[in-house]
Amino acid sequence: MPYRVIQWTTGNVGLRSLRALIANPEYELVGVYAYSDSKSGVDAAELAGLDTPTGVKATNDIDALIALKPDACVYTPQFPDFDDLARLLEGGVNVVTTAAIITGSHYGPDVRQRLHDAGVRGGASLYGSGMNPGFANILAQSLTQVCDRVDQVRVVEAVDCTDYDSWETEVKVGYGKALDDPTLVPEAKEATSVFSDAVEVMAEGLGVTLDEITFDMDAYPATETNELGYATIPKGTVTAVDARWRGWVNGKDLIVLRTQWLKGKNWTNDFEVRHGYLMEVDGRPTIRNHMTLMPPADWDEPDFMGFGMIITAMPALNAIPGVVAAKPGVVSFNDIPSVSARGFARI
Repeated sequence: MPYRVIQWTTGNVGLRSLRALIANPEYELVGVYAYSDSKSGVDAAELAGLDTPTGVKATNDIDALIALKPDACVYTPQFPDFDDLARLLEGGVNVVTTAAIITGSHYGPDVRQRLHDAGVRGGASLYGSGMNPGFANILAQSLTQVCDRVDQVRVVEAVDCTDYDSWETEVKVGYGKALDDPTLVPEAKEATSVFSDAVEVMAEGLGVTLDEITFDMDAYPATETNELGYATIPKGTVTAVDARWRGWVNGKDLIVLRTQWLKGKNWTNDFEVRHGYLMEVDGRPTIRNHMTLMPPADWDEPDFMGFGMIITAMPALNAIPGVVAAKPGVVSFNDIPSVSARGFARI
């Protein structure tokens, strides 16, 4: 029997997960949630940009979606609504999400406990993932299984995201600010705090309780004004960031999650972009894994924005079988089996 699934929102990420749900025989799309009245009543295929109607109409009636008794919900808004999440979990709907949640701890212990308790009451699980944090952390942690000593685990995301237009979320890391702006580091810390959850989960996977989790960063100026098309970064203001979330134990930063993000074509040579995802383990053995992701030969979209949305959506969607089978409450990648693209093989 296929898993009965609802898609929550049809924005940039939700569009890609909706298309995947429609295409995959492992899943039966039974409902779609859309915030706007203009999308309510519209067939899921039309919202996904597909030709063949599904017969599933979007709605903004949450109770009606819960009444469908779906196995899972793919929850993909930019930011979570904790009231909605609690309703879904209490209604017995397992949730996989890309909405800035790994465990929810970075929103505060009360929020995580609320979500966990809602899941326990409803017999449902909440699982957060994405490309990074999410898949990249899982891959880095899996590398350690060949080690008999682990001194440090690092995940580095090094990307030129000039053509990635998600300015509303990205600007919060400090783009366009003066390098000496006193709000730069505190706001970047807040904007990237979901990485602290991933630090904690990776430490748990190694059987370690951390003493503390810290944040530090460096920022780099634009050598000339960067016109991005969707935003402008003036000369001399922040155009690249190198931020680090660290998990400490016994005075050593055991886990380091590092983001090196660049916007624009004009930046100082002090900032080096290695491009891709680097999963690195210092230990016995020491491991260096440099992963790059490329579109397929038949990619026919005018840019790669959609490519980024696919790799964000799929680590959560593909986890549905494991999450449905998991214990109720908030779960992490330590609590579910290995994830694969089940049902998506071309045969």
